[in-house]
Amino acid sequence: MSQEGYDKLVAELHQLESVEYPRVKQALIEARDKGDLSENFEYHAARREQSRLLGRIRFKQRVLENARPLDKKLLGADSVGLLSKVSMTNMTNGASMAYTIVNPHEANLAEKKISIKSPIAKALMGKQVGDEVEVHVPAGIQRLRIDSIEL
Repeated sequence: MSQEGYDKLVAELHQLESVEYPRVKQALIEARDKGDLSENFEYHAARREQSRLLGRIRFKQRVLENARPLDKKLLGADSVGLLSKVSMTNMTNGASMAYTIVNPHEANLAEKKISIKSPIAKALMGKQVGDEVEVHVPAGIQRLRIDSIEL
């Protein structure tokens, strides 16, 4: 995982634990004070929200227990690997694209970050500049040529 992704995950967990959870807990207390719990919609909604929030907190805690930020200085730029920014050309239509290969928890297509588990990343792993790869994607087979690799 990148240091940026690790820091973002730590911040999200802190936000959930210190802001969101106390807010939901207070809503639950207020709903409980309104009387009969069997017909109290606000109470049941607050319980569902509390359960959903606890699930998110536990998930992020488990991810952080197993996550290790990578030092980019230790990674090589001679072949495609985790945290590599790969520029490539689609040989079928000539379109150029560039993606950074990241851990699945950091993947965000809007930021041009693809998961290491995606078909494109799997096909690119270990390849070098100038290599051509065939990628099996839902739309069919794409032939890609690697133009550059950066960290």
